[in-house]
Amino acid sequence: MNGLRATQPKPMGKWHRWLFKGHLDEPGGPHASESEHHHQQAWYKVMCLTGVDYFSTLGYQPGIAFLAAGALSPIATIVLVLVTLFGALPIYRRVAAASPHGEGSIAMLERLLPKWKGKLLVLCLLGFVATDFIITITLSAADATAHVIENPFVPPSIDHPIILTLLFVTLLAAIFIKGFKEAIGIAVVLVVLYLLLNTVVLCVGIAHVAAAPELLVNWKRGLFESHGNVFAMIGLALLLFPKLALGLSGFETGVAVMPLVKGSAKSQTHLEGRIKNTRKLIANAAIIMSVLLISSSFVTTLLIPAAAFQQGGAASGRALAYLAHQFLGDGFGTVYDISTISILWFAGASAMAGLLNIVPRYLPRYGMAPNWAAATRPLVLVFTAIAFAVTIIFKADVESQGGAYATGVLVLMSSAAVAVTLAAWKKGLTSRWGMLLIALVFGYTTVANIIERPEGIKIAAFFIGAIILTSLISRVQRSTELRVHDVVLDPLAQEIIDELGDCDIHIVANRHDAGDVAEYEQKEREQRADNHIPKNDPIVFFEVLPGDASEFGGELNVVGKRVGTYSILSARSPAVPNAIAALLLHLRDATGKIPHAYFGWTEGNPFKYLINFVILGEGDTAPVTHEVLRLAEPDPDRRPAVHVGG
Repeated sequence: MNGLRATQPKPMGKWHRWLFKGHLDEPGGPHASESEHHHQQAWYKVMCLTGVDYFSTLGYQPGIAFLAAGALSPIATIVLVLVTLFGALPIYRRVAAASPHGEGSIAMLERLLPKWKGKLLVLCLLGFVATDFIITITLSAADATAHVIENPFVPPSIDHPIILTLLFVTLLAAIFIKGFKEAIGIAVVLVVLYLLLNTVVLCVGIAHVAAAPELLVNWKRGLFESHGNVFAMIGLALLLFPKLALGLSGFETGVAVMPLVKGSAKSQTHLEGRIKNTRKLIANAAIIMSVLLISSSFVTTLLIPAAAFQQGGAASGRALAYLAHQFLGDGFGTVYDISTISILWFAGASAMAGLLNIVPRYLPRYGMAPNWAAATRPLVLVFTAIAFAVTIIFKADVESQGGAYATGVLVLMSSAAVAVTLAAWKKGLTSRWGMLLIALVFGYTTVANIIERPEGIKIAAFFIGAIILTSLISRVQRSTELRVHDVVLDPLAQEIIDELGDCDIHIVANRHDAGDVAEYEQKEREQRADNHIPKNDPIVFFEVLPGDASEFGGELNVVGKRVGTYSILSARSPAVPNAIAALLLHLRDATGKIPHAYFGWTEGNPFKYLINFVILGEGDTAPVTHEVLRLAEPDPDRRPAVHVGG
């Protein structure tokens, strides 16, 4: 970083280099550059990574649909598919265009609220992201464990749900510590095999329905006897939609992993190609899943006895596995079970990938996470530890985690719908009314889910509180970092520095007031008297206007000006002391001389100044500037001098 060089730290050891390999010095955000690369792969391969979560819902979605809607399950599933294709898909096509670096809908909402309000909104949404993605990891691993235990060939001695689930989570973490490329390769194999086996089971199921037409006749008769007419059926299916909403999972992850998507060679820019291919990814995933959902709901409803869907029944949570064993034998059924177990276990991979792409784009940029939070391997270890804790707390029970999973999914989809609606409204697009309707549908679905399963919002609230607390603690701990990436002087500012020639550099910190000659005359007189600055040595005033204190770092642009015979440098920065320290280090490196900075005493409650510095970016400037310099430059002989008088 130009002009900001401190004493070089000690060389990193082998273990340290391995752990922090791939560290993002400047995590992508709303202003990330097109040059970032993240082991990019073809869109259909990344679709498999996100699809391990999305497609794996086939393992339990037909059972959820039947328990919620009974014989009406196929119609309720059609409603789900319509919302998917004409609601979620259009929303996330727009999200992909607005956040090509993987920030998702969170970045769209962040831009709508200024300063700390936007940051707090992001922290709350990150709480729901953590709820969705962490619970995806633990719930999927627990569901895979349930499939292992329920297989007829597995001995009773394996019946240890918590140990098996922790083992699945550990294996997942090991793959991501190895790398994204390996994770995508495994996902491709698992998804292709799983979709192929499901296609076989569904085709066999449809053949059995076709061979026994009375099944369809009896089903239709039962529907009309129970619900009267088609309109009543549709109305009830709409009311039941929130219970089936888990079938919508996967869209937020699809945009979260956009940095992994390779752009099209035919596109004019890399980002344009990435957006185009991500849209292909989510569209193809939605279409494939829609066909499979309708087919699976239809055949399971007609071919499986209602009692088998109930808790403890042979088809509970594994309707298609039930059909695989019944119609294709235990041999094929076991192969199907292994495939289902594998994809359910690896469903957490899409969530882990989403977390590893989203978290470094926000918390480190806000100064609300340690620097190592921009590195993949330490984050994998942290998320794995959290997943361990969640698994133990919920005893690896699938049902008890379902509410939190649904809450996280629906809140993120609702926030995406709201973000897209507000963007469309701001631009005056004709589609804004359609976007509003979709947002209302997702809002209703989210509220209905929270009312029915309030434990989900409680778990999300815990994640939100934990993220806000740890983020604020990290922000306070990192407040004395240099925080300025680069210092840029405009031509007049550079001319002012050049005019100093061989003279010592005396920088007087000044809080801009009237800005007239009298103000600078008085300030000069006070500083020369209090700090014994030689009469013939020139001084330069430096004025820092507080900027958006919620921002953590960035570039410092210094502007020069003249007031009478006085030379003034001015800048705007989120934190005044950090900006002064950055300028002093820049001047030291540019001129080879140690600058001297002069401050007046600040009177008042020190605690008040501490709060003002953390929240507003200003406070007791002199001691904080000295501390920033001390941390940035450990060598006292190379450290700019700070003087306080008055």
